[in-house]
Amino acid sequence: MERIKARFEVLDERFAKVSGDDWMERIFDGGRWTEGPAYVPAGRYLVFSDIPNDRVMRWDETTGAVGVLRAPADYANGRTLDRLGRLVSCEQGTRRVTRVEHDGSVTVLADRYRGNRFNSPNDVVEHADGGIWFTDPSYGIDSDYEGVRAPSELDGCHVYRIDPRGEVRRVADDFDRPNGLAFSLDESLLYITDSEQGTIRVFRVDGDKLSGGELFAECGNGIFDGIRLDTQGRVWASAADGVHVYHPDGTLLGKLLVPETVSNLTWGGPKRNRLFLTATTSIYSLLTTATGAPEAYGPSR
Repeated sequence: MERIKARFEVLDERFAKVSGDDWMERIFDGGRWTEGPAYVPAGRYLVFSDIPNDRVMRWDETTGAVGVLRAPADYANGRTLDRLGRLVSCEQGTRRVTRVEHDGSVTVLADRYRGNRFNSPNDVVEHADGGIWFTDPSYGIDSDYEGVRAPSELDGCHVYRIDPRGEVRRVADDFDRPNGLAFSLDESLLYITDSEQGTIRVFRVDGDKLSGGELFAECGNGIFDGIRLDTQGRVWASAADGVHVYHPDGTLLGKLLVPETVSNLTWGGPKRNRLFLTATTSIYSLLTTATGAPEAYGPSR
């Protein structure tokens, strides 16, 4: 395990008390493009994707061991842990959203919209009402590098919701490449990144509908990809130079600088104050003074 100096850049005094270990730990460095981190507290392990190598990896927090969890893996990308502790994943190769049940079986939640296959589901979150929201850019069908080259069967790259009965609804259709997404702590807002535009937009959530879509932030270095929130409502967004941290009012508070392009992030550890970063070929870990919001913010209703 390699240690790298941790560098927090404070741009607003409200970020001054956020810090952590002096060193980031590189806990894995053998990937091609790592993505889709999800921490499983019941087993104290991290699951992540190595997309071009078509495998899903597992890092054990108690031993530090890293191994292949699944290969081939249908070019899996983003994932989340639902309120029952099941992994919900976006598969770019099969162009579907799936859930791994407690007995290990796989349930297909959605693979089509109005009879047409999705492009390549990318990232996913769950709402307290049981709805599954996901983005569908075309990266998995643009080439054979992160999936299987194929023509799109849809009229663009959109955002969708799967209701608890399995019905799929298109909830946003004005993105170039929708990518990462995360709910606000009270789930009244949904933040969505557009990796083509390098922006984060914020929408108001009303049941199975979205409204608004105002600009929340523009990336000053590279593009935004995956995003997560902490318990203060701050938005932590992946970028080319690391992680950019925003106040809920949209102010850029500061950055965590990382030597590789960060694709995604999640919180874990027994206290959810351990930040995990998927970054190009590597996975980085850092214990911080911030506490991450759970993947699912409240009990199902």
